[in-house]
Amino acid sequence: MNRDMIKKLQKLQKDMQEDQEKIELTEFEGRASGCVVIMQGNRRLIDVQLSTELLEDIQILQEVIILAVNDALQQIDRTTEEVMGKYAAMGMGF
Repeated sequence: MNRDMIKKLQKLQKDMQEDQEKIELTEFEGRASGCVVIMQGNRRLIDVQLSTELLEDIQILQEVIILAVNDALQQIDRTTEEVMGKYAAMGMGF
């Protein structure tokens, strides 16, 4: 492999790593009927915000938390696929 190709691959690898780190630090907001969850791209839950009406029915509260978390996780997956997909298309994987 020639030096130019190695340099291009190294730069591509560095860019891929930087993009992954940006995603991991990005905050995603999942929502469902009076519940908001904030998650980082690394899938860490940062915050849960609930409307007081939800406190009256524990089953509904549990359901909306699950829905909001799943919403945030779908956003993380979608963003990761969009950003990192360009590397997979180049055969780099992630």
